[in-house]
Order: sequence, then structure tokens, then C-alpha cells
Amino acid sequence: MLENCADGPIIVQSDLSVLADASHPRFEECRAKISVFAELVKSPEYMHTYRITPVSLWNAGALGADAEGIIATLKAYSRFGISETVIHEINYYCSRYGVLTLECAAQRGFLKLNSKDRFIIMELCGNNAFAALIHKKIDEFNLLIKAEMRGELKRALIKINYPVRDMAGYIEGTPFEVNLRSRSAVSGAPFALRDYQAAACDAFHKSGGAEGGSGVVVLACGAGKTCVGMGAMAKVNSNTLIITTNTVAVRQWISELKDKTEIDENDIGEYSGEKKQIRPVTVTTYQILMWHRGNDDHYPHFCVLTDNEWGLVIYDEVHLLPAPIFRVTAQIQARRRLGLTATLVREDRLECDVFSLIGPKVYELPWKSLEKKGHIARANCYEVRVKMSDALKYDYAVAKKACKHRICAVNPLKMDVILKIIESHPGEPVLIIGQYLDQIGTVSKMLGAPLITGQTPSSEREELYARFKTGGLGALVVSKVANFAIDLPDASCAIQISGSYGSRQEEAQRLGRVLRPKKDGREAHFYTVVTADSLEADFSMHRQLYLSEQGYKYYILDAEEFLRRKRITAETAASILKC
Repeated sequence: MLENCADGPIIVQSDLSVLADASHPRFEECRAKISVFAELVKSPEYMHTYRITPVSLWNAGALGADAEGIIATLKAYSRFGISETVIHEINYYCSRYGVLTLECAAQRGFLKLNSKDRFIIMELCGNNAFAALIHKKIDEFNLLIKAEMRGELKRALIKINYPVRDMAGYIEGTPFEVNLRSRSAVSGAPFALRDYQAAACDAFHKSGGAEGGSGVVVLACGAGKTCVGMGAMAKVNSNTLIITTNTVAVRQWISELKDKTEIDENDIGEYSGEKKQIRPVTVTTYQILMWHRGNDDHYPHFCVLTDNEWGLVIYDEVHLLPAPIFRVTAQIQARRRLGLTATLVREDRLECDVFSLIGPKVYELPWKSLEKKGHIARANCYEVRVKMSDALKYDYAVAKKACKHRICAVNPLKMDVILKIIESHPGEPVLIIGQYLDQIGTVSKMLGAPLITGQTPSSEREELYARFKTGGLGALVVSKVANFAIDLPDASCAIQISGSYGSRQEEAQRLGRVLRPKKDGREAHFYTVVTADSLEADFSMHRQLYLSEQGYKYYILDAEEFLRRKRITAETAASILKC
């Protein structure tokens, strides 16, 4: 076994965290190897932090790594010796992966769950949580499982630390050839997958082997996850179902498919609240998939869509999947599954559900690595702290805890800050994003800028997004509907005036709205306006945690100093936006 290196780039700590020296000459070589089995937790400028977790080790097992190889890698790059505790934990969790294997059964409509250890089969048979999942016991090493229980079984097993190795394969689906264009159909510009996008596709597909074709790709907003999805389609060459967050995102996917693939537009279908087209490539939403009448458990659209012979299902914004309303999609287990997301961070800590329902994380690149190579825009993050008036302090002091966040979030003194930020970025497209409808409605009227909420019809949203893209609008005011899957390539300034409490995921998604590289190379600016000395400020610190760990710095600005430079009126701000 390799000995540890006295000048190695990493320090392995007994709590299974790994510190990596980003300035070390062997850092990139080391990063590529440890990222297979360790989760990137923090990536500031000089010292990155990784954590080895059960799920990260099971991910590694699904990618073909074993405990011996993982320990050897740590010893080869570690500056100091490896604790026996770390070695024990790695051996223990790695030994759990592959103990249970899910395979095809001779009986149609069933799968076989096999264990190398008959006592585990006894344990499962005696566990009430598995009673509805097990059809019958074949022998002391094998259980018969109904095929439709595949996803729920995998979820249940991971909760008791038995991640199943799914070797049951996939329905091939109806063959359908997908070729990528060499030039954009719209602009005529050359098109090819970037190196990391091609690598992500290869990691997902694994040459079509039994353990390929199921997994998650994690890339920053603006890094081209849609291109990865299209590259995966070209690998699989089969009918494809794409599930995304809303109708606007559905149409953006369709637009990209027409622009960058040779698929005939008559072979691309939209299955939404407005259209019900099922074609070889069909794009739908999670909401339409889950629609049902009242308390009825029958999901008519889900049944229609899943009856088709899909060879590939793409889950856009896959971190949404573990939510109870989306869990029924676990039934689509017999198809190849690709999850796309900017972050797997969830406040409910159910990231392990993505592992069991979609597959292992097969590819990830740090946000800052993409920024250095110019694949996403360089971003500057600011927090502007606003004081409370005496009247607001009184309301806040006497309010119940449940009401305090809203009171400080809609602080009227934020309005002057919004105007000042707009003045500071003349000629730049500005997004103002908020949580509370009355607050963003006030901002919309103040600036004379259009407002997009969940009640805005899809056709109107598309028209406003199109005008914003082409420079016809200087600003858009949006609710949380703009958190996900919205393509606004020229947006370079975002102002967040209220958010969903301490959601790190939302913070990352909102920054992502301005991260697409700009044609003129300009930097992006992300402002969060918060009320100082309040519950909102506490939540803001938690929201910023994920991005800070990715290497982003927040510059703290005092609102009074910020405004002292030169106050402007709403009319002046509106005229700046029109220009």
C-alpha cells in the first residue's frame, strides 16, 4: 500500500473531513481522485474542505471504487498519517454497498433481491417497513419483489444503511436517433459540447453498461446542463421524457432541442396544461405529472406519460425530486434516468433520496473552477444592511415569532436601496427577486417594471422574458417562480429583497440567474437587501453559507453609507432602466 506523502496536498481528519491545499502543485490531480468518494463542502480561495460520508462512499461504490483503493488514494496524497477511525469507517460503509443486489427475475413483472448474507434477508423479512415491498421469499438468500416497487425498495433500504446495487437493467425504450448539430440552427455559430459537458455525458452513460445510464450531474447555473441532457440523449438514442419545473422551462428546452439537435420539430412534444402532445421526445412538468382530482390517488397524466416506451427520463432541477409531491416519480425506475441540478443541498437533508431514486452523483465541477475557465460569469456578491424605523422596531418587538420574518423582510426602507443599486449599474439588465407579493408589487409600480408571479400566464411570462433578453426591458420584478430553469443570458444584476427564510438552495439558484457568461465579458452582481439586527439577517447568514463554501465572498454594505453617495428618485431610476 502507498505511504503518505510528507508534502501532500491534503490533511485527512478523524471526523472524516479532508482539507485540500488549493495552491499545491498536485491539487488538481488530487481533487479529481478524491472527488469520486468525498463531497466538496467548502471551496474558498486557498483551502478546500471535503467530507467523506456514507452516501459519498456509496456513490464511489456505484462508480466502481472500493475501500482499499479509497484508503490508498488518501495515503498517497495525505500530508500526515490516516487515523484508524477513518480507515474503519471507510471499510464499514463501503462493505454495505453491494451486499444487496437487485436483479432481473425469471418471472415477468418481478425483480430478485439477492443478499450474500442470509441474516440480512431474515432481517428484512422481519421488518414491518418492508412487508408491502416484498412479494415472497424465494430462498434464504433471495426475495421476490414486484417491479413497480423498485424505487420504494431502494429508498427504504438506504434508510437502514443497505444501499442496493441495482443490476436489474433498463427497458431499452423505442429507438430514436438523436444527433447534435455542429452549428446553431438559430445563430449559425459553431456548436459542440464543452470538455466538461462531454465528460459528464460519458460518466453518465458508461458505454451503456448495466450500471451506466443512471445518475446525477451537478453543475453551476449557466454551465450548460441542458447541453449535458442533449448529449446524454445522443448517447442513449431512444425516446426521451424530460421533466422540468414549469411551462416556460418546457418551452426553453424545446427551443434548445430545435437549435442544437437535428431532431425534427414534429418529433418534439409539449405536454403541459396547454398542450398534450406525446412525441418521441416529450417535455413536461413535475406539476402536470402529479396532477389529480382532489383526494383521488389516480394521476391520469402520470399514467399516460409513463405508459410510453421511454428509454431515458431526464429530471431537470432534480433536487426537487425528494419532496413528497414528486416521490411518485420513483416508479419510473425501469428507464435510464439522468438528474440535472446546480446543487443537491436540501434543508430537509433528503439528498440520499436522490441517490436511491435517480442514482449516484456521476459528475460535478466546483463553481469557481467553471468561473476561472470563463464558462460562467465572475460574480460579486453584496449584502446591504438596512435599519428599521422606530415604528417598525415596535411592530417587530411585539410581533409573534411567526410574523417577525415578514415584518423585517418587507421593510419599506429597502426601496431607496433598490433605487441606488439601479443607479450604480446603468444600462445593465436588472432582476429584482422577492418572496412577498405585496412587496414586489410595490417595487414593480415604483419602477414601472413588469411583474411576474405564479399567477402570470405562461404566454405573458415568455413574452416578458423575450423582451428582457432582447433589451426591450431594463428590469423585471419576479417572485420565486424565477428561482428555477429560467434562461436569461444577459441578466447581470440581481437584487434579492426577500427570500424563503434560510434556504441555501434558493440563494444558489438566485445567484444562478446572473451567472451565464456575458457577450461583452462583464461581471455579474448579486445584491441581497436585508434588515439589520433582525431574524432576516440571521436567515441571510445561513442562506449565504453554501455560496461562501463555494468560494464566493459577500461584501457587507451599510445602507446609510451606500445611500449617502447620492440619493435618486424612483423617476430617475425608471429613466435609467428605460435607457
